[in-house]
Amino acid sequence: MTEHGRPATTVRVTRLVHRGLTVRISTLGTPGDRAFVLVPGIGVSSDYFERLAPRLDAHGTVHALDLPGFAGVRHPGRALEIREYADLVGAAIDELGLDDPVLVGHSMGTQVVADLAARRPGISALVLIGPVVDPSARSVPVAALRFLRSSWHEPRRIQVLAVRAYLVCGVRWFLRVLPRMMRYPIEARLPAIRASALVIRGEHDAVAPRAWVEEMGRLLPRARLWEIPGAAHSVMHDHADEVARLCLAHLEHPPGEGSSTEDASAELRRFPEGEEHPDEEHADFAPTVSDSIRALRAQVAEGVAILRGDDAAIGRAKTAHAEAMADAAERARRRGARRAASSRG
Repeated sequence: MTEHGRPATTVRVTRLVHRGLTVRISTLGTPGDRAFVLVPGIGVSSDYFERLAPRLDAHGTVHALDLPGFAGVRHPGRALEIREYADLVGAAIDELGLDDPVLVGHSMGTQVVADLAARRPGISALVLIGPVVDPSARSVPVAALRFLRSSWHEPRRIQVLAVRAYLVCGVRWFLRVLPRMMRYPIEARLPAIRASALVIRGEHDAVAPRAWVEEMGRLLPRARLWEIPGAAHSVMHDHADEVARLCLAHLEHPPGEGSSTEDASAELRRFPEGEEHPDEEHADFAPTVSDSIRALRAQVAEGVAILRGDDAAIGRAKTAHAEAMADAAERARRRGARRAASSRG
């Protein structure tokens, strides 16, 4: 966060090679109380966190990872198991010198961070967004149908990001990794996790249904469960403010400390309670034509840089995109503030 309260927009891109596997790391913000490590899902890129990351940087540096075979990162010669992806994330944490970072995973990324947290008792905080795979849907046809149902409720921006990411990833690599994701038994790892866990689902997320998230709450030793109204599988994008607020509140008051009945029961709750669409910035967030052109140019530049393997150029493109989105968000914030002042008057 800058000194004027505006989210940081400068993105630094580096990469790590560990045992022949490459991970690309996009870093946002300056050192703070706690670093965040963000891990996206199968086939997609760290751009899925483009709206969440700037909202976390006030608390600490944000490191968003692109895993082998995804987002233009070099394909390994074979499909990787979830545990191998987790080992690579652990190597990135060690290389960056992070002390007990907050692990944030989305979709398949929840499997990766859960696997790592189960084997690293020093990790004290974990965020699982749209967790997979529900044991009752451990078949590709069922999972695909659920994904399509959820996609119907996703914003256009996520649909564009998904198409672009899957084209870059390639169908062949996606289909090689998919069976590993489908058979990974995350439910068997959850009881071994000592970290305080925050589990978040969107109201319309058929990939992570309510019953499955509630079962996770029973399996995790220390957990909070939240459902965000109006959201789908990629809840951290279209409802970034709400997800960020949940993350920061979770760090401030971890479950298991105090006498909250919420901590004792791990009940699935709606956030914010009693409000259907509380995110005023989300309601007003509508980039201008100029913002959209700037963002499009940045994305084209990023795509070219990815093809060239130019990390510095990727960082400049991501920074340009973040600046365009920050301008749009700032206008939305000001509109919300004026509306609030008018209603008080």
